[in-house]
Amino acid sequence: MIKKWLQVLGISLGVLLAGCESVSTTDEGAIGVNREQKMFSLLSQSQVHKMASKAYVEALKQAHGERRLNRRPYEVKRLRQIASRLILQVGVFRQDARQWSWEVNLIDDPQLNAYCMPGGKIMFYSGIIHTLALTNDEIAAIMGHEIAHALREHGREAMSQAYALQLGHDALGILFGVDQDLLDVGSTVVNYALTLPNSRTNEAEADLIGLELMARAGYNPEAAVSLWQKMSAQSSQGLPEFLSTHPAHDTRINGLRANIAKVKPLYRAAISRR
Repeated sequence: MIKKWLQVLGISLGVLLAGCESVSTTDEGAIGVNREQKMFSLLSQSQVHKMASKAYVEALKQAHGERRLNRRPYEVKRLRQIASRLILQVGVFRQDARQWSWEVNLIDDPQLNAYCMPGGKIMFYSGIIHTLALTNDEIAAIMGHEIAHALREHGREAMSQAYALQLGHDALGILFGVDQDLLDVGSTVVNYALTLPNSRTNEAEADLIGLELMARAGYNPEAAVSLWQKMSAQSSQGLPEFLSTHPAHDTRINGLRANIAKVKPLYRAAISRR
């Protein structure tokens, strides 16, 4: 059994290490985000962009078929104007992102949601704008945060982690012939032990890069704080921080406040040029 264990472990580690590489997806900017990330080399940026684009097109088709896509011309124009200013700043963190196929659309839906897929496909839901009565600065805070996820390739990073977890999952199954239900429980434990802390790190990075993007685009970084105060007021209850992929609201707000001074000069400079 020990010999078999060593063989499976050796093969798994060999595949994992051979396919894994350390990358720096973005420059650190004034805000100083410089964590080195682990990616599977076989999972390229272009592959992830293609997968994201396909999923985005499907979401657009569904919303169009349900007559919920871009039905509020004023709001669509508003979102696209804010996005255009933010996108002009992405070169600070990575030059290649300036050539991404950026796109912004709005779905009529009450949920409080927005995202930016890998490659620059942005989606907002009307619920987050109207329920929170968002100002342009607060929209820029959300959009900057979501753009930051794309710039840092957090999606590709999460997929790389999933491959690593699946590899370990398969190795355990081969080695011990574990019952699938028990193996699923084990996978959940591994997910919380390994993936979850990194997910919170990704959220914090997106907060900071988003803060700098909005400041450079001439949007008041203080709005990032007011945004999360509104989000906190909407949350009737929340998961404990150690079980959530997002930082607790107070933790997030304190982190933003602690870094506003770093980007305030960028905001003042942007305002002076307008």
